[in-house]
Amino acid sequence: MNKRLLFIAIIIFSIIPVVSLLHGGLPITHDGKDQVARIANFYINLKDGNLIPRWAPNLNWGYGHPILEFLYPLPSYLASFFHFFGLSFIDSAKVVFALGMILSLIFMYMWLSLFLGEFPALFGAILYVYAPYRFIDLYVRGDIGENLAFVFMPLTLYFIYKLYKSNNYKFLVPGGISLAFLILAHNAVALMFIPFIIFYCFYLIIISKDKKFLISHFSFLIFLGFSLSAFFWIPGLLEGKYTLRNIVTAGGYLDSFVNFKELVYGQWSYGGNGEFTVQLGIIQWFSLIVSPFIFYFNKKKKNRILILSLIVYTLCALFIMFPVSNFLWKRIMLLQNFQFSWRFLTITVFSTAVLGALFLNAVSNKYKKFAFVMLILVILFFSRNYWHANGYLSKPDSFFAGIYSGTTDTGESAPIWSVRFMGKEPKAFMQIINGKANIQVIDRSATNHLYKVVALNKTRLVENTLYFPGWEVLVDNKPVSVQFQDPRYRGLMTFYVAKGTHFVDIKFEETKLRLISDWISIFTIFFVLAFSGVWFVRR
Repeated sequence: MNKRLLFIAIIIFSIIPVVSLLHGGLPITHDGKDQVARIANFYINLKDGNLIPRWAPNLNWGYGHPILEFLYPLPSYLASFFHFFGLSFIDSAKVVFALGMILSLIFMYMWLSLFLGEFPALFGAILYVYAPYRFIDLYVRGDIGENLAFVFMPLTLYFIYKLYKSNNYKFLVPGGISLAFLILAHNAVALMFIPFIIFYCFYLIIISKDKKFLISHFSFLIFLGFSLSAFFWIPGLLEGKYTLRNIVTAGGYLDSFVNFKELVYGQWSYGGNGEFTVQLGIIQWFSLIVSPFIFYFNKKKKNRILILSLIVYTLCALFIMFPVSNFLWKRIMLLQNFQFSWRFLTITVFSTAVLGALFLNAVSNKYKKFAFVMLILVILFFSRNYWHANGYLSKPDSFFAGIYSGTTDTGESAPIWSVRFMGKEPKAFMQIINGKANIQVIDRSATNHLYKVVALNKTRLVENTLYFPGWEVLVDNKPVSVQFQDPRYRGLMTFYVAKGTHFVDIKFEETKLRLISDWISIFTIFFVLAFSGVWFVRR
């Protein structure tokens, strides 16, 4: 294909799905409004100088929430970047949504074109973006993180393959960064994709002549990706015990199992769980069905290994979505944290796209262009109703940055000693439980609340902020004992001040675990900069 035509085709096919985002306002989706509220709270932290936002100050009716510690941060970093340069919170989010679709097509093509022809690579990239589940993420669920994560799976595989093909360590750093971005884009999606990434490394090691080089370099690339993203995934994993995560998600998956008929076809709907379609897609099914024949007739051992692995990967994803897999969901709490079995459609989006590309690559050159055109027309025909939003919401930035009437999740990130949802705004930032005092707010940021308290006698106060590890109360620069399990003030910080005038500083800081995680990422960043500098000088 002519390079110019190829470029035009990539641009057109990547833009078609996101044209609806050009309309004013935010597409009305299940989570879209909440996603923007999270971004706004993330930006408030950045504006206050918190480079790693963990606390959402205005969520949960103003009581605050630790959701940012457990919420994939990359979409919020990107949206905050665009907001800093003048875009509204809604438009910033829409740009990130658009990038998720456009870049995933481009990077999927880049990876597939390394070992397949132009037509198969482009076909696989289009299949990757036009899968029904991608439009569910974009225009039904409004999941900004899942949508963005699709960008970094093929990009990571691209650098892994380049490292294998060239034996050049210059691909180590961008490969590690891509893996880190995958983890930071959506932790659940990363958990689904990482097993295949590790397999892909083993696969390339097996077919390579320089196995020693690849073993050491692939291991380091994966280590680099996990180290760069350590500031997020380590606290998110280990401090989850302080939340209602396992309680809220327990058993929630039972209503999300799908049947074979639903995977084959489902009426397009913007409704909630059990209403929107969970189909794989017509061409996706075709790619899976013909894959055994591609495996059988392919004479190259390395291609047969890849095809077989993709078939197994797909079948495992399908199995985990059926009720028959319930025995696994019951026993593996990590699975229950995924909440919905149909989330494993994420795997089928990727695997069937690659299988489709391998199918077209196996077609005779005489019929390849014709087959490409026919398959693309089928994809466009069956997905034509999926490219549109169900309406639009217009709200000012103040709506998302102000006190927000919700936690933006189902309560799984709420502290375990608090109620799941607070339900209404507090009357004041700080209140008197018993005693007499005058309270003056001196300064208030996302993670630092400073008051002047004039107590006429010993007074018990309640700070209307949920307690979570990291919060501490200083009275005249001295830490005081905090009670956060009083049944009348569940999860809120209560404490005493003696008679007199006091300055009360309530601040949220990093725990030891978070500090260690931060420093792992910081040291890795310094290493990356030093490595890149040395490579540049040598060049």
